Amino acid sequence: MDELNEGPSNRELYALLNLSPEASDEEIRRAYRQWAQTYHPDKYQAPHMKDIATENFQRICQAYEVLSDPNKRQIYDIYGMEGLAAGLDLGFKLDKVEEIKAEMEKLRRMKELEKMSSRFLTSGTILAKMSVPHFREGDGIMRGMAMTSQVQSQLSKRDSVAIGGNLAVDEVTGGGVANTVFRHEISEVSSVEFMASVGLQSLIGVQTSRHLSAHSAATMGLSMSLQDCSLNLSNLWTRQLSETAGGHIQLALGTQSSIAVGWHKKDKRGSASGEVKVGTRSFDVTALYSHRFSSNSHGRIVGRFGSSALEVEIGGGRKISKFSSVRWLYTIGYQGIFWRFELRRGGQKFIIPVRNTLVLYILLTRHLNPVIASGALVIPASLYFLLKKFVIKPYYLRRNKQKAVEDSEKNSVEVREAKAAAEKAQQLQQTVANRKRNKQLEIGGLVITRALYGNHDVLNKINASNETSHESTSDIIDVTVPLNFLVSDSGQLKLHEGVKKSGIMGFCDPCPGKPKKLYIEYSYRGKQYKVLVGDYDDLLIPQGAHRI
Repeated sequence: MDELNEGPSNRELYALLNLSPEASDEEIRRAYRQWAQTYHPDKYQAPHMKDIATENFQRICQAYEVLSDPNKRQIYDIYGMEGLAAGLDLGFKLDKVEEIKAEMEKLRRMKELEKMSSRFLTSGTILAKMSVPHFREGDGIMRGMAMTSQVQSQLSKRDSVAIGGNLAVDEVTGGGVANTVFRHEISEVSSVEFMASVGLQSLIGVQTSRHLSAHSAATMGLSMSLQDCSLNLSNLWTRQLSETAGGHIQLALGTQSSIAVGWHKKDKRGSASGEVKVGTRSFDVTALYSHRFSSNSHGRIVGRFGSSALEVEIGGGRKISKFSSVRWLYTIGYQGIFWRFELRRGGQKFIIPVRNTLVLYILLTRHLNPVIASGALVIPASLYFLLKKFVIKPYYLRRNKQKAVEDSEKNSVEVREAKAAAEKAQQLQQTVANRKRNKQLEIGGLVITRALYGNHDVLNKINASNETSHESTSDIIDVTVPLNFLVSDSGQLKLHEGVKKSGIMGFCDPCPGKPKKLYIEYSYRGKQYKVLVGDYDDLLIPQGAHRI
């Protein structure tokens, strides 16, 4: 099992009684009797030992109360202790396990439907067009504005609807469009969309998509203008060329017929794409390259050439928080020199998630002035690098350092408390563990000589070094006593798969958030053995493969 992956949840009570998640009722009762005999408070006279026994006996009783009740056990297996604490109840009339499972499935479907019915995603863009030349001439800096908004809703597992619109004002003219798109998944490989829009571009249309194979797909659409009843047909074919690259061909037939051929490639460090489009009234070539400098910043360069544009765009962006990012783009072409600033904010986990983009589009000059062209590129870039070096980077370093200190302090307190509880549990196990150990020594059976649990890096080194001693570290805990306690009378030790070992009585998690392993050295019939297992792996010893 991969140690870096999170293991199954809702297994702590099974670990406490050292049971498999598939344990029978008889196995649960037998485990409870064994643990209850050890931790019953009446067995201890010393006040401090009686207090320790009472605390751990209550944990054992709670685990048995949940796992011995089919109703509670089913809730716990699916929702954990949170489900029991929240009062989820399947009713006393459900006596059979099959009925309980059916009711749990019903509750799960209801929860899924509630989640689906409340799933909304809204997005919007505000674009402000500014002109420095007009501002100098006294005509004002604002030359236009455009706003778009869309709300998507998942009606069912296969049906969704999107309602949106846009408004645009450009100096003395303006207009808007409202549109609706209904999407239905016909199957896992095909879907159909029905669309309608009212406004400057009133139309109705239908579009269908289908995966032709594991690496290719096709989309075909037909729309009709409500103004002149003209028809437009579009076809798009996409093909995955490799793990990181793909291509497409798009054909449009109608008032403005065209054919476009494109290619794209994306990997961990960057992405590149290009497209050539030839139409009855136009010709355009576009190329883009984006490079990721880090997980938070990237740069890009775009070139456009054709009948509608001749320009180069250079810029980059940076993530400034978990949900926000900024981007600056510099464009130079025959239409002039432009700045574009974008602020993107989205992905918040509110009741209605929102994704918004604010764009400032600034015309600096209509003419290709070398001085302005150089200054418009150098000045913002210089300001960014200065801010990054002297303001942004120091701020994030201080914040991350402070967060690391706070997390370390919080974890250290939790680890100290957990280790103290584990040591108390081991005190109660010591007598039985010593008795079992001495019995196994007499018959040459299984004896755990050393057992360590914790940070997998530390234990990997110990396992590879063949040393009998190790440097003390807070990332591991000695669990020799609880494992000797778990050795059966027949001389075997069994730990179950899918159960995190930190939940075993006498164990604890010495390094929260880090992958862990269990290292064991043991003797059997005069021979020495050792084994290293993952946190969620099963273990059965002795085994000949473990012999040193």
